[in-house]
Amino acid sequence: MKSWAELSLGKSEGYRGVYRTLSLYNTASQSVEELPNKDLYRLYVCGITPYDATHLGHAATYVTFDLINRYLRFGGASVSYVQNITDIDDPLFERAKRDGLDWSELATSQIELFRGDMVALHVIPPNHYIGVVEAMQIIIDAISALASKDATYKVDDDLYFRVRLDPDFLKRTHLSTDIAMGYFAERGGDPKRPGKSDPFDALVWKAQRDGEPGWPSPFGVGRPGWHIECSAIALHYLRPIASDDYAIDIQGGGSDLIFPHHDMSASQGLIATDQKFAQFFVHAGMIGLDGTKMSKSLGNLIFVSRLINDGIEPMAVRLALLGHHYRSDHMWGSSEISDASAFLERIRLNLARMEVAPTQPLIADLLAALSDDLDTVRALELIESWCAATEKGGSGGSAGQLSRVLDDLLGLAI
Repeated sequence: MKSWAELSLGKSEGYRGVYRTLSLYNTASQSVEELPNKDLYRLYVCGITPYDATHLGHAATYVTFDLINRYLRFGGASVSYVQNITDIDDPLFERAKRDGLDWSELATSQIELFRGDMVALHVIPPNHYIGVVEAMQIIIDAISALASKDATYKVDDDLYFRVRLDPDFLKRTHLSTDIAMGYFAERGGDPKRPGKSDPFDALVWKAQRDGEPGWPSPFGVGRPGWHIECSAIALHYLRPIASDDYAIDIQGGGSDLIFPHHDMSASQGLIATDQKFAQFFVHAGMIGLDGTKMSKSLGNLIFVSRLINDGIEPMAVRLALLGHHYRSDHMWGSSEISDASAFLERIRLNLARMEVAPTQPLIADLLAALSDDLDTVRALELIESWCAATEKGGSGGSAGQLSRVLDDLLGLAI
């Protein structure tokens, strides 16, 4: 699957003394931890199910991992970044049927719209942007690896994975069994299906149903389950080193993916390869509207493309998203776009001045804020203070230097 155009980024050659190691909140340990210093980081982020254009909840997630990508690159590291597209899924089929569309055509149109939104929001593209359809053989091979270890069993014509083979199952989530069971039932699981060895066991291959697409496999004609899609794609394209403690460095997505999706993907990855899946599990908070989580199923969405079509600058949308800490759940306010637009214009006007307040201390403080679990709220406060100092006649700074850093670190192309 085609990604989108690569961006040119600067590195921290001039900031060696002030660049700090990135720390992130690890859901698995429930603490903020420093990433190990590495030349290459492996990052996997779960992508969209393409039946609705990019809404602000999506945008917030992908901007979050774009910040991680930018910060690590700014420090001189390479980042191998893989993102999937769940272009086979029940909600996609249901939406296509409702609208009288072919499911593959609907997916193609929504993927193209998503690409355009990511370009507008100045998001670094994945090195590999992979749809489930194109990765079908990779996924089938991963299921076969599980089957060869007696980690699967059949219920009727469907194939299930034995989650309890992973000794860390559920431990990464810190959820009680009852709460996890509720999430499993709400988020695509089938805990009450007769014939399962354990209510939590995850579907890895679904036999073809009437009116649905199917692909040939050693398990019969059908399609893969949700969790194995991501673990298979991540392991294939990120090419982990077998001697490492973990296959990948960061598994990322929205907080609604903590369970079951990320936990079960990690379990399947471990059993398939005998290597722990991810060292860090990083999750972005949910955005709500009118007191409820913004979601496709509820239909309470604000779309990035519609904001842009209404004349909103993409950088104002990005700036508004940066105004909240990535882990926080929050309600989207009616004034957020207008406030961000005004702030964007203020930054732009101050960068255009002949004399600006000192920028080196600001850049050092921005690096410190971002290194501390991506504290963008603090970063924007620092920029606002710099604007105020510049407006009061401050001098001695370099507008060009700051403009480049705002682009490289925060993705604000001003």
